[in-house]
Amino acid sequence: MPFPGGLWWLLCCRQGFTLLRRDYGEADREADGEAEEEEASFELRAQGDQGSLEVSLSQPTRSSSGSERSLLVAEEMRSLIAEKGPEPVEDDPDALVKGWLQREVRGGVKTPWIRPRKYWFVLTPDSLDYYSSNEKGARRLGSLVLTSLCSVLWPDKQTYKETGYWNVTVFGRKHCYRLYTEHLNEAVHWVCAVQKVIDSKVPVQTPTQLLMRDVEEHCGSPEVLEQIYRCNPILRYTSSPLYAPLLPFPYGSLDQSAPGPRSYTTLRDEAVKLFNSLQQLESERDPVPLMQGVLQTCLDLPPLVDEIYCQLVKQTTEPAAPGGQGDLHYWQLLTCMSCTFLPSPPVLRFLRFHLDRTESRFPASEMAKYACFIREALGKTKGRECVPSLEEILVLMRRQEMICTVHCPGAPACSVAISSHTTAEEVARELVSRLGLSQSPNLFALYEQSRRREQPVASATLLADVLTRFENLAGEQREQDPPCRLCFKHYGFLDTDNVPRDSLEFALLFEQAHEMVLRGYVPTSEETLQTLAALRLQSLNSDFSTHAPFPRLEELFPPHVLHARLPAPRRRTPTKCRGARLRAGLLAGGLWGQVLAKQRAERDQRLRGRLREEGASTMAAIVEKWKLLQGMGRPEAMAAYVALVREWPGFGSTLFDVDLRAVRRRRGGGGGQPWQRAALTPLSPQSPVGAGPQRLWLGIGAKAVSLYKPGEPEPLDSFCYGRISSFGASDRSTFRLSVEDRDLLFETSQVDEIAQLLNTYLASAGARRPPRPQEPATSPPAPDPTTPPQGLCPTAGPWQHRPPVGSFHS
Repeated sequence: MPFPGGLWWLLCCRQGFTLLRRDYGEADREADGEAEEEEASFELRAQGDQGSLEVSLSQPTRSSSGSERSLLVAEEMRSLIAEKGPEPVEDDPDALVKGWLQREVRGGVKTPWIRPRKYWFVLTPDSLDYYSSNEKGARRLGSLVLTSLCSVLWPDKQTYKETGYWNVTVFGRKHCYRLYTEHLNEAVHWVCAVQKVIDSKVPVQTPTQLLMRDVEEHCGSPEVLEQIYRCNPILRYTSSPLYAPLLPFPYGSLDQSAPGPRSYTTLRDEAVKLFNSLQQLESERDPVPLMQGVLQTCLDLPPLVDEIYCQLVKQTTEPAAPGGQGDLHYWQLLTCMSCTFLPSPPVLRFLRFHLDRTESRFPASEMAKYACFIREALGKTKGRECVPSLEEILVLMRRQEMICTVHCPGAPACSVAISSHTTAEEVARELVSRLGLSQSPNLFALYEQSRRREQPVASATLLADVLTRFENLAGEQREQDPPCRLCFKHYGFLDTDNVPRDSLEFALLFEQAHEMVLRGYVPTSEETLQTLAALRLQSLNSDFSTHAPFPRLEELFPPHVLHARLPAPRRRTPTKCRGARLRAGLLAGGLWGQVLAKQRAERDQRLRGRLREEGASTMAAIVEKWKLLQGMGRPEAMAAYVALVREWPGFGSTLFDVDLRAVRRRRGGGGGQPWQRAALTPLSPQSPVGAGPQRLWLGIGAKAVSLYKPGEPEPLDSFCYGRISSFGASDRSTFRLSVEDRDLLFETSQVDEIAQLLNTYLASAGARRPPRPQEPATSPPAPDPTTPPQGLCPTAGPWQHRPPVGSFHS
């Protein structure tokens, strides 16, 4: 059935048509649009090795006449785009690549009755042009000037699945060409050719970059500098919006998605949006959230750091009200930037000159004080993992230090003054000195404690980043969850026998031993656990009294012991028949499902009642043992507690939950030989390791590495450091330990912590070991670890940044 005439006219107007060698419809509209693209795509470029360029520009405004702006830009464009003569398109000597391509596919697989429009595209060393045809005298419909800021995207397979065409996208200043072809090889050929032309272009320099260079060259001539600032409003404060970034950014974006839930557009658009955010600071009563948002954007998009620095320098140069509220908000954000990000060398030099100029023009002012603070911060900033917290921003706005609270088990909490550049090692060293632990042979470190886990803080970590993480976690936690906090504890036990009982270190040792008991890391009898709980009560409340405060049972006794007394839930055998599973699903969704839910609720209630009964009987037994400790003082109770825990051979080791996945045996034992996968065999005659993955405890001590079966006091095997040839990380969740001719693979989520602790004991053993007069000729060279500071954990940072292999020898 033929289409009605009205529908044919609609399709022709939509797609465009050719009548008597003249194009109508969409082609005319595209030609007009591309003419505007040509007029608006001019960029100021440096001319290679020519002489110095004298720049005198003004801030762009919207009040200029449209006809004048068109004349100026059109005249500038003639120097960049050569006029095409009437010669045939195919005879163009400057053409690099030419061929038929389709632009803006409007049909594709879903609507095949609307055919896409084809154009003749010609790539020259300066532009990408397209014509109505390849015949002589064909009209040029558009041209995209190619500069170093243009970008091109490779063909997308998803677009091919949706439309049946391979796409080539070329980004220009205002527009982009979305081109399509049916052949992948042709699309790849066009992408490579366009990218080669873009790479051959001289890097574009913006007026701000040229003026920064002029300011640096004439920094010793005050008259010339004043003339540069007076003749170029782009360097000074403005209340008008910014229509283009101050620094060059590529058109389009190859990766517009930042990690996390935030989404961003192109870098150019984000730079303009950030300037609008900066202007809002002037009238904000509470600028802290807005400042944190700007800092977060810079953290997500690092190329914008230099742009924000240049925008802040511009807005703090000759403001309308120097020292006013709006001006100080700019300086406060610049202070936060200087404590978080380090700019590139050219921008850093320009920033330092701006700080010196501000101090000389406004001495003894608030602006000069901020400038002095920023200069000192730039000398210490090395990069941050997180943006400053709200509390840190408030402190930086006042140019003060933060107060960090560090909890010490068995001792009052310590308040430490920190800055944005204070590391965990500096705080740990201060606490070691303040608490009188400088002469202790043991190692100490700061720990992050939360409801989920506890982990040591690497010595090079900035505490400001840790506090920011605590602030972020506080918004995700429930009200009943304990807040995250910093703790100061033992990190490595080198000597636990000679710790004085009346010292603060013994109190720390007592508290850490009690934490191990509550976590179930001290395998002993239930009778001993009740005795330990009674000693804990005696150390807290002295002699028994009915008026003494009673802690909760889970603060005295391991909870897992009580849960082990409860009957295990019955497991139903899975139904193999498909029909039976379908019937079970239908029953579960109806009335029978409500009955099952009611039965589960009743069973849970009975288990909770049984757990309360077991807890009451356990607490009664603990109280009876507590009464027998009448007259024992707190130091004696603590000493008895530690003595009972020390009876376990693994006391002093740090335990990690691991899964022994495999043991690989070397073929021939030579270096470079391939590994042969073997079944899990006994590591020694007294350690019968099974054939499947096992949940084990990996104990890292000062003298050996041991493997324990959870709940058993004796180790399955123990390896002194002389038997361990190397260790490393196979991947982020697999730790490898090479023992003689075997390679043990452990599945764990604490790969970094295990490796850090092994490196710590290795460094400590190397510092304590006296030098030997002669090494055997067959022994591989021993590592030369750095001697750790006295009483500190020597880890220098996250372990994954170190080489993934370590070795040590006896």
